[in-house]
Amino acid sequence: MTPEHAPSSGESSRLNPAAMTVEDAAKLLTKAGGVRISEAQIRKDIEANAPTNTDGTINLVHYAAWLVREMASGGTTVGD
Repeated sequence: MTPEHAPSSGESSRLNPAAMTVEDAAKLLTKAGGVRISEAQIRKDIEANAPTNTDGTINLVHYAAWLVREMASGGTTVGD
């Protein structure tokens, strides 16, 4: 693995995209999208029925699919 493809810290290599905390999801989505995504924005989506795991963590694939459905139906999305 080249240095530019290596994780920047040991912690990021331990993130599980199928079970992320709201805090970790906000950090990852901010880094990946180049737009600041706050924990409050994600919590607002959860209140609007975004899917969560039984332990309160977020599966990013399920969350992304929910966001796409919301966008298609004109509902709220993260970043609003």
